[in-house]
Amino acid sequence: MIVKYHGHSCVQLTDGEHSVIIDPFLTGNPSAVAEPGDVKVQYVLLTHAHGDHVADAEAIARANDATIIATYELATYYSWKGLRTIGLNIGGGTDIGFARVKLVQAFHSSGMIVEEGKILYMGMPGGFVVEWNDATLFHAGDTGLFGDMKMFGEQYDIDLAFLPIGDLLTMGPSDALIAAEWLKAKRVVPIHYNTFPGIRQDPEKFAKELKKRDIKGIALPPGETYELKS
Repeated sequence: MIVKYHGHSCVQLTDGEHSVIIDPFLTGNPSAVAEPGDVKVQYVLLTHAHGDHVADAEAIARANDATIIATYELATYYSWKGLRTIGLNIGGGTDIGFARVKLVQAFHSSGMIVEEGKILYMGMPGGFVVEWNDATLFHAGDTGLFGDMKMFGEQYDIDLAFLPIGDLLTMGPSDALIAAEWLKAKRVVPIHYNTFPGIRQDPEKFAKELKKRDIKGIALPPGETYELKS
């Protein structure tokens, strides 16, 4: 499996002819090196409704005739736009043929600013557990540290976790280190950092701290890939 980091919280997973993208934010992302038109996928996974996670969801879904998978309210919103969707709720999952996708809890918020003074509530935020061939991947979405991450570590054998480290709006590096230990993740890719001044962090330093805990840290620059092997 090829893991591509597009910057911020956007990652793309590809194995052969199958590909999914999570939280596509390319347009307006100063760290992104790709454009929405470059992305070829069958599914678009959305953890929550903030603009820095859904910015290019509609464009990518339309261009690829792809299906959006998101929490029920957010999926319904995109279905009204004529897009294919699968609405999940916390704890629910769906088989997409080549993989199984499950929505799990995250502690954050989820709403879409549609105009000044008007925010649409878009249901609970979440993270995704993706079981694909022999690999289990966990995308935490935007979240703070919470105790049920220990449960995820007991329930799943996580080969690769994507964890936010930006602080300010999500957990910072110190909490993300605890999360990595609780998840018992074999490998961790830091996300949600350095896109904006308020979330500046050092991903290489974070990776070194993970190594002290016998966890492989993978600090991917935007546009770079990592080959995940079992």
